[in-house]
Amino acid sequence: MTLWARVTHEGRECFGTVEGDTLRLHAGNMLANPRPTGESIPLSAAKLLTPTTPSKMVALVDNYHALVAKLNHAVPAEPLYFLKAGNSFLAGGETIRAPQSYAGKVVYEGELGIVIGKRCSAVAEADAERCIFGYTCINDVTAIEIIARDPGFAQWTRAKSFDTFGVFGPVIATGVDPAKLVVKTILNAQERQSYPVADIIFAPARLVSLISQDMTLEAGDVIACGTSTGVGSMKPGSTVSIVIDGVGALTNRFE
Repeated sequence: MTLWARVTHEGRECFGTVEGDTLRLHAGNMLANPRPTGESIPLSAAKLLTPTTPSKMVALVDNYHALVAKLNHAVPAEPLYFLKAGNSFLAGGETIRAPQSYAGKVVYEGELGIVIGKRCSAVAEADAERCIFGYTCINDVTAIEIIARDPGFAQWTRAKSFDTFGVFGPVIATGVDPAKLVVKTILNAQERQSYPVADIIFAPARLVSLISQDMTLEAGDVIACGTSTGVGSMKPGSTVSIVIDGVGALTNRFE
């Protein structure tokens, strides 16, 4: 397993592999044959960025059996998804902010994220694994009361694309088996979600294949695999962490 991070340090953007409290710097393209430079910096001296700059985040709905059963929904025959806008992307350690135009509940949704490693379109499921660079943590923050506010149109994109609502990082883990991972959400030191990725309906390689039939996935794009049971609201002043052992811990404050 290797952990990759992107940071700013002394006024320049750089990336590399995380080894303890140190970032081993690399040159070139993180997603395509990065080269170690031999340099390293302490992580404490760097500012974490989102690990990639996606052209889009594709986010799944109803993609875990436990949640579908709880909601009494049918198991979907194909992936159900929406897009989160680029303005929403936020790095670990940054502050999630409630929009001034909305006074309702804002909820956390802890999720596993797939990071696309190379451009792919209409890729077969058997080849889709080669398009996955690695995995990251996601908090799919949602202004939940907006989704069903208008009975004529479900507003998924609006509810989930406010500035700071697309939180992901802080690292990308490569060489991990997603089926063995467990996603946890910790709100103010209390565990609120804990679910196995093995309960997923559309597994990562199948998701990449099916979504790529609809739209080209670019290197650095992120697919949020959806959440399971345990979603809840955050109050201003809360601290929320999405923890996936073997991948990382994404921690942010909500104001």
